Parts: sequence; C-alpha cells; structure tokens
Amino acid sequence: MGVYPQWGKIPLAGEWRRGSSEFHYENRNPYTNELIIRMSLANKMDINQAFIVADRVQKEWNRTSPERKRDVLLAAIRLFEERKDELVNLLIEESGSTRQKANLEVDMAVRYIHEASTFPLMMKKEQLASIIPNKKNYITRSAVGVVSVITPWNFPFNLAIRSVAPALAAGNAVILKPDNQTAITGGSFISKVFEDAGAPKGLISVIVADLAEIGDLLVEHSIPQVISFTGSSKAGKHIASVAGRLLKKATLELGGNNAMVVLEDADLNQAVAAAIIGKFLHQGQICMSINRIIVDKKVVREFVEKFTASVRKLKVGDPKDNETNIGPMINEHQVKKVKHLINKSIDEGAAVIVEGSVEGNTMSPWVLTNVTNQMSIAKEEIFGPVAIILEANGEDDAMHLVNDTPYGLVGAVFTKDIERGMAFAENIQCGMFHINDMTINSEPFVPFGGEKDSGLGRHGGTWSIDEFTSVKWVSIQKEDRKYLFP
Repeated sequence: MGVYPQWGKIPLAGEWRRGSSEFHYENRNPYTNELIIRMSLANKMDINQAFIVADRVQKEWNRTSPERKRDVLLAAIRLFEERKDELVNLLIEESGSTRQKANLEVDMAVRYIHEASTFPLMMKKEQLASIIPNKKNYITRSAVGVVSVITPWNFPFNLAIRSVAPALAAGNAVILKPDNQTAITGGSFISKVFEDAGAPKGLISVIVADLAEIGDLLVEHSIPQVISFTGSSKAGKHIASVAGRLLKKATLELGGNNAMVVLEDADLNQAVAAAIIGKFLHQGQICMSINRIIVDKKVVREFVEKFTASVRKLKVGDPKDNETNIGPMINEHQVKKVKHLINKSIDEGAAVIVEGSVEGNTMSPWVLTNVTNQMSIAKEEIFGPVAIILEANGEDDAMHLVNDTPYGLVGAVFTKDIERGMAFAENIQCGMFHINDMTINSEPFVPFGGEKDSGLGRHGGTWSIDEFTSVKWVSIQKEDRKYLFP
C-alpha cells in the first residue's frame, strides 16, 4: 500500500474512490525509492463521469454569492497554512524537493490563493460609452464552466494552485490532471483542502491516469471549453492543435531556454549569487531556471572563478536535511537524459570546470565552459543541475545569443546601469525579464507567461481572470432608435 495509504483514493465525480482502470501506478520517493502509494488509475469512464458531475456542480457554484466564494478561498488559505508541515514533507517525499524549495513553493502558492480570493468581487459588469444615441453598453464577465487543468511534477502544488484557485474564484469547476509522480501534492491534497474549506464535492475532480489509455479526452471532451496546461513545449503544441481544431481556448505555459546575461559592468558577486540559486534551485528542474549563463568576455574569467567557488560549497544529499541545497532529480530517466546532454556537449568541445557525480537519482552539480549556442546542451532545456557558461563579445553579441532560440519564457541581465538594462530588456524576445535579479521570479499579481515556443496566455492578477472567464457585450437602447430601413 505504501507509506501514505490515506491517499490511495482520489476525488472523482464527487466521491473519494479508486480509479476504474485495470492499471495501477506506483508512486515512489525519488530519493529513497520507497513506495509512497500504489494507486488504481482512472479510465475514460471515470473522466466522463467527472466532467458530467463537474458541469452540474459548477452551475450551483456559479450561483453562489461572491462573498461565499471568497470565504471558501480564505478558508482554504487557513487550512493550507495549518497543514503546511504535512504538505512540505509530502513535497519532499513525492517530488524530491529540498526542504528549502518545498517551503518556498507552499508560500508562493498561498499568495496565489490570496490574490484569487479578490476575484469573486471583481466579476462585475462594466459600463462603456456608445456611439449610438440613447444607448448604454455593458461588459459582463461570466465563468466559462468547467476547466481542464493539466500540470507537471516539478512545482506540483504551486503550478496546480496557480490555475485552480483563479478558476474556482471566477465560478468554474476544475478537472485536475497532475503528473502521476506528484498526484498527491499536485492533486488530491488540493482537492481535499478545498472540500474541507467548503467547496462542494465534485467541484474539483483529480485524474490520475495512463495517457496511453485516456488519450486526449481531457481536451476533446465536449464539456470543457478552456484548457490550462503547464509542461513541455512538445506536449503543449499537441494540446494546442487539438484544442484549436475544436475551437477551445488553450492557456499554455511551456518550456524555456532562459538566459542570464552578465555585462562587463555588473556586480559580479551579486550576479554569482543570483546565478547559483537561479540555476540550482530544485536541481534546475524549473521552467524558469537559468539554462544559459552568458558572460561578457571581459569579466568571464573572474565570474567563472567566483561562480565555481560557490558551486563547490553547495550541499548535495537528503532533501529532508534543512541544509541540503541539491536533492534528487525526479526519476532515473531524467538523470540519464541530463547525463547524455553533458557527454554530448563534452564531445562537441565543452570544458568541464566542475565535474558532478550521480548516486541513485541524485546528481551533484556540473559547470561547463567553452559552450556555444550551437551545442545541444545550449539548445535544449536541461532540467538538471548543470550550469553552462557562454562567452559574449560585447552587449550586442550577448543580446543575439539570448534571442537565438525558439523559446521565450524569461531572461535576466546584470548591469550597474539601469537604463542600459531597460534598453536590453526591450530587445529580448520573452514574456518576462529581470534586471539585476535571477530568472526565477513569480508574483501573483503580475502577468506570468512566455512568447514563441514558451507558450500562450498569462497567469497572475487580472490576466488570470481573462483566461478563465467569458466576456459578453450587452447593450440597452433607452429610447426608440431610427433604423436605415424600412
């Protein structure tokens, strides 16, 4: 049964039960390989029932007063805070999060719920002027109905909450499909807390399933009209194509090949500090992680010396240890993928400055220099504790290197000249950019999202309301109007 038998059932169509599939999934601790829970998977019949119930419950939820919706969200915040230690430990055991990262993730997600708790009172009609005499124009917002939310394993709790909380706040129901590897922290735990906070049963169903069995049903089913997906660009493009064919709205937060640039006038100590956490937080398994560190050739030698000295101080090991900076990667497949990229880059001419090692699923950090934008490791999202350093021949070359990628999620630059940094930011093709800070930033009231292969749409603040609501124009003709004919 595993060490958490209480999570053997999942919330499906208003009740906690086992999935109906003949297949099972063994959820294991990526550091110890200990069995967390053996779960019966859901099948297409379960998903269909979940959508039908969600459609019915949503109509009731949508009629609930804004104040009541807000109260449920605020109650959920209190419960998440009360159960924070339990959730942190689950994140450590299920996703391989270090204790440092797990605490950060919970705090970040709770801030998203705080922001979403203001949304129910913002669902008001807005009056606009009219060019027609004696006419009043109103813009109304309404819930879209049922939203399919599909989330990954790396920040499972936060990335689910980021869509679930605003979707519920706007009056929608949610069918939540977390990655199977983080089905508890990215799914069942969330549903349980919202139920305990007063959300009606069936408002959130959690799907733990084999994609080979369920296919594209979460997108193709007739009930959901909005799909919120966070994951790889390859999977996101597929979801976009299916949704587009059915004229459904897809909000996609996808991969990144994020660059942090260090110009010749940068504060190198601060740049190194930012690069360390921006690269190695959660073993580099974050969509916003620094994939490429681009350093002006005038300061590259000094930067590398300072950076490698800091890398060697990082503590690698048990994620339960409060002092651990780098814990396990999510699974053996991910370790092998990253090791392949390292070996390939070395064959292509990269130089090893810090050589890591692998024990189980835990990889200690690597630092590679002499990397070019043409190498595979600079083209692909690494998603591992490997720092690669590219040399730039001045600011224009650095700018070219940053943009020379099909991705456009987030970037950063270090310079003592803020106006220079602003000009640099304006020329970078990405959805988010930070001056004198790392690439990993997330705030609940600013727009979060990417350009190019990094996605469509935005999360955060009123941008989340836009994603999960439908806008309607309603006009009122106050006096009889003269028409062109008859």
